[in-house]
Amino acid sequence: MKRIKVIIMGAAGRDFHNFNVYFRNNDAYEVVAFTATQIPGIEERSYPPELAGPHYPKGIPIYPEGKLPKLIRKHDVDQVIFAYSDVSHEYVMHKASVALANGADFRLMGPKTTMLKAKVPVVSVCAVRTGSGKSQTSRQVAKILKSKGLRVVVIRHPMPYGDLKEQICQRFASHEDLDKHECTIEEREEYEPHIDNGIIVYAGVDYEKILREAEKEADVIVWDGGNNDLPFYKPDLHIVVADPHRAGHEVAYHPGEANLRLANVVIINKVETADPENVERVKQNVRTVNPNATILEAASPITADNPELIKGKRVLVIEDGPTLTHGNMPYGAATIIAKRLGAGEIVDPKPYAVGSIKETYKKYTHLGAILPAVGYGEKQITELKETTDRTPCDVVVIGTPIDLRRVMPIDKPTVRVNYELKVLGPVSLEQILEKFLQRSKQ
Repeated sequence: MKRIKVIIMGAAGRDFHNFNVYFRNNDAYEVVAFTATQIPGIEERSYPPELAGPHYPKGIPIYPEGKLPKLIRKHDVDQVIFAYSDVSHEYVMHKASVALANGADFRLMGPKTTMLKAKVPVVSVCAVRTGSGKSQTSRQVAKILKSKGLRVVVIRHPMPYGDLKEQICQRFASHEDLDKHECTIEEREEYEPHIDNGIIVYAGVDYEKILREAEKEADVIVWDGGNNDLPFYKPDLHIVVADPHRAGHEVAYHPGEANLRLANVVIINKVETADPENVERVKQNVRTVNPNATILEAASPITADNPELIKGKRVLVIEDGPTLTHGNMPYGAATIIAKRLGAGEIVDPKPYAVGSIKETYKKYTHLGAILPAVGYGEKQITELKETTDRTPCDVVVIGTPIDLRRVMPIDKPTVRVNYELKVLGPVSLEQILEKFLQRSKQ
């Protein structure tokens, strides 16, 4: 029988997972290529034979997404699988139009074909958009579960930006593990806070292998989602975080809306800094698409370690990279605290940007006077430091989830911003999780 030819569109995450769980050993399909976008430097490599399996002894090539039309025609492709996240519904249909115009079917894959079942209970923490506050929510969930005497393991949505063969299944229990695996800034931002809380983190490429290893040392698994993607594991409790600073996006972005419709609990975060009308708009959208979900309001109080350094000064703010770029946020926690504490000027770093940082500003034109902490490799971290050094300012305010100074020395006075989730009600996260644990024992 003629095999169905497939191209998987991705960004080094969902695409690899869909391949591993559905296509890898499927005799009915031939995956001729992956395409890649969103993350710099992940294209023009290959998905290695060690991961691709016996059907693909030479591996599978990964091309820039811009080559998709040519690839469809060259290989007479039957299906294009869209497999990345945090894009508008309109964007998805534009990609569908490209596939259709070049002769291929266009396909989205859902939970039935992509979610794995764990042997232990799973709490998933996902979001409707990047930067909604899912990281602090997953930290809070893991801490609460650990406080109940449970062995908690966090499994993080993939960020395999290096050698894929070396990242098949990764376990992080210390800062030394982060150094050993040569983690990028983006990886450290997600792994390090859990490690600091005494929680083991798994990540990598092969999420069935990761799951089976994590189950050996877990009473409960916390799925710490990436972007606004769906979980890779079937959740027993699905918590989804929404952002009233981008009201309406919860029903306008893929696959965030699907997350919202699947949620058991929806946390509307950042209510203390959002317009009350936008908070109400998000609530109404949740009630419309998922009337059975429990809705909680939450704040993410922002604190600074050296607040006295900011008043009246020229300030450079460095914010979480993905939140600002494909998350489309024009500002973050560092900007909010700098204004609140009376910064004399927030300096625009764009004129001083170099290399890939300069290209980031060209690609994401919504960015204002902020420096996104993109650091997908050693070269980009070096360019981030050079941009920081070149920007004329008195103080640098760091709004990244990790202490950026650990991976990038900053030769100017610095202020580190912190933010943690604070659920305001109508019930507590502890109560939600206690009910979940009681159900799990039945």
